[in-house]
Amino acid sequence: MAHHISDDGIDTSLGIPRTYAWIVFALTFGLLISDYMSRQVLNAVFPLLKAEWALSDSQLGLLSGIVALMVGLLTFPLSLMADRFGRIKSLTIMAVLWSLATLGCAVAETYEQMFVARFLVGVGEAAYGSVGIAVVVSVFPREMRATLSGAFISGGMFGSVLGMAAGGVLAQHFGWRWAFAGMAIFGLVLALLYPLIVKTSRIAPQAAASAARKAADKVSRPLRTLYSSRSVISAYVGSGLQLFVGGTVIVWMPSYLNRFYGMTTDKAGAVAAIIVLCSGAGMILCGMLSDRMCRNRPDRKFMLSIAYCLGSCLLLSLAFALPFGMPQLVMIGLGMLIAAGTSGPAGAMVANLTHYSVHGTAFATLTLANNLLGLATGPLLTGKLSDLIGLDNAFQLVPLVSIAAAAVFFYGKRHYLKDMARLKGNGGEDKALDAALEVQS
Repeated sequence: MAHHISDDGIDTSLGIPRTYAWIVFALTFGLLISDYMSRQVLNAVFPLLKAEWALSDSQLGLLSGIVALMVGLLTFPLSLMADRFGRIKSLTIMAVLWSLATLGCAVAETYEQMFVARFLVGVGEAAYGSVGIAVVVSVFPREMRATLSGAFISGGMFGSVLGMAAGGVLAQHFGWRWAFAGMAIFGLVLALLYPLIVKTSRIAPQAAASAARKAADKVSRPLRTLYSSRSVISAYVGSGLQLFVGGTVIVWMPSYLNRFYGMTTDKAGAVAAIIVLCSGAGMILCGMLSDRMCRNRPDRKFMLSIAYCLGSCLLLSLAFALPFGMPQLVMIGLGMLIAAGTSGPAGAMVANLTHYSVHGTAFATLTLANNLLGLATGPLLTGKLSDLIGLDNAFQLVPLVSIAAAAVFFYGKRHYLKDMARLKGNGGEDKALDAALEVQS
């Protein structure tokens, strides 16, 4: 018999109409789309910039890399500031900054000016993902956290595809400057609408604010919840290791298709985009499944994460062992459908195991782990491995990292319920958690 268990001591959605919550999600998600469109539009105009300014590939790579560098360096401190000084105000400032910086890219006359503009794009975008997801999970019931986390994070993939596609169309018909300008205008419109519709007084009504104050009295040092439990550290590390696999396949897939399928650059990009969309759709679907199956047993989030890791390992290992052809591409798509499925459950775990007042910083920590362990490390190590044994052979080894991710999630599962009970410090909820521990054993 399963007992109902509250995933978190605070239901911050109390008093927030569901229609308004979805409006908040739509606007926050729209700005995330704008974030990645502004970031990735550069890739669509690489050939035009190279020809007009006689740039080297290293210079082009630096224009792209400076954004990722700023995001990596500033995510944590800027998220901490947003938690302290107001998330809505901070999100608005971020969106205005990256949109104006993208407009600066459109009017840049030299490489140096473009570099400064891209630097500012990175500063503006650094903490948006972590603070934005903190706002999203705060306006919905806690049993929807995995769904909302997966759906929100998937916006990065959809935005990347849209940015490159829309940027390519605008550049083709109106020139590369209008590709940047189009992204900037879209972002500025949303940035101006955002604070007019999303207001702190409406997303933090009195009932939830009162609950937060009571919880804060029990947790004397909320910032310590970022790292004080073994299960939350497992969520960070497991998520990062699993994104090593998904991030690597996404980055190197166009090259794989070009080298082993003989596809031209545009066709390889189109097929790779479909695979990226499979991954984004999988984030949403796997998050929904997690919320549905874990409503009364929050520890099942870890079990589902383990299943996603091992399932993607099996499918992708089989895919890269198959001969080149359509069956292989279909199997890669299926593997990528669940490869990033841990994003939703991991986001929910982090929200459940950290204090509401530092959720922005908590998601920044998750983002940092995802980048350091997965999205940055995976493509780099795979590239080095490819130089030694070839990209096809390197791809056969990449899915094995999912086994390590599954092991980390398994370790976290053993401590999850006890860590939640310790965070809450609530007698009634502790009894429910004890009951769940009995069911689990």
